[in-house]
Amino acid sequence: MRLTEFWQRMNRHFGERYAESWAHDYVIAQLGGRTVTQALAEGESAKVVWRAVCEVTDVDPRLR
Repeated sequence: MRLTEFWQRMNRHFGERYAESWAHDYVIAQLGGRTVTQALAEGESAKVVWRAVCEVTDVDPRLR
């Protein structure tokens, strides 16, 4: 998954105004206790991060 696709899915799921805030603030255990922003900045793949987001939120199956 490309980073652009990741952010498109985040925006569709959370809304454009909330996606970035959520990614910056919400700590996910599956990402080693990091936020989405931290995990991506430290080189975690967008696909792994997206899967973690799907685990902790009720993502529409069409976006998974």
